Amino acid sequence: MSRATVSRVINQTRNVDPEIQRIVNEAIAATGYVPNRAARSLVTRRTGLVALAVSMDGAFEEPFMGQVFADSFFGRALNGVMRFLRSHDGHLVLMLVDSAETRGQLMGYLRQGEIDGCLVISLNAQDPLPEMLADAGLPAVLFARPSRPMPLSYVDVNHHLGTKLAADRLVAHGCRRIATIAGPQQAVAGQDRLQGVNAAMAVHGNPYLPWEEGDFTVAGGAAAMERLLARNPDLDGLFVANDLMAQGALAVLHQRGLRIPEDVAVVGFDDSAAALACRPMLTTVRQPVEDMAAEMTQMLLRRIEEPGQRPTSVIFEPVLVVRDSA
Repeated sequence: MSRATVSRVINQTRNVDPEIQRIVNEAIAATGYVPNRAARSLVTRRTGLVALAVSMDGAFEEPFMGQVFADSFFGRALNGVMRFLRSHDGHLVLMLVDSAETRGQLMGYLRQGEIDGCLVISLNAQDPLPEMLADAGLPAVLFARPSRPMPLSYVDVNHHLGTKLAADRLVAHGCRRIATIAGPQQAVAGQDRLQGVNAAMAVHGNPYLPWEEGDFTVAGGAAAMERLLARNPDLDGLFVANDLMAQGALAVLHQRGLRIPEDVAVVGFDDSAAALACRPMLTTVRQPVEDMAAEMTQMLLRRIEEPGQRPTSVIFEPVLVVRDSA
């Protein structure tokens, strides 16, 4: 058979007679043939490599590596990206971007064609990386809305709807003295969830919630819970901006001898593994992280194939998962 016919079978670029496909695939199996990626990249000008950049710039005091790998959110996002890439013959490069030097390395890899595009999880609203990528016109997609408008595609969850679901659940449970543990206010998600729960509670006639800022970790949630109880010992409802902080908050409530949900009802956000590890198991707002990560990967591959396309956004709907804590 001609090289062109074999190439069409291998690359699945055009319709080929099933019998010809069978013969070519049998020959591939018999010879152990593997396409040469280096040669293919010379022709296509693509490497098949996509970077997942977890980016921050002094957003947390905890060491960067520990912050990333201690949180199941990142594992869920990575799983969603890998699941999609595997089905599209792509490969992933994980990059932890925490300084001007590492940002420069990433930009260089993109400009020089060493990677085809970049998925970005940014942990700080003031992170310069998204704007650098937008200004350079490089193929990139963000997980979560950027802190200010810029021509980059992104996926996000409807935080305001999610916090409304949480607030409505606490009110329906009979809570009247509700407080919240917010996420870090240098993170867009932390800001959106705090604004959202306040707006939702205002509809119920409560214009202000006592709140303390956490850092999306178990320890941060516990520390914020201690501060909240010092100022509001009679609180009977609590919204926590992620499940890890809720886990820490529940530990403190147990230590104080408070019953969940009889004395204090608690609702988290994410529906991560931490929600099932809580005792009692946590009522929480689910954001479909795996599906969101897969969608952002698909958006990036489309952007790589069609460089001139306009930026797009996909907003996912959250769902309240009712368990025992509220």
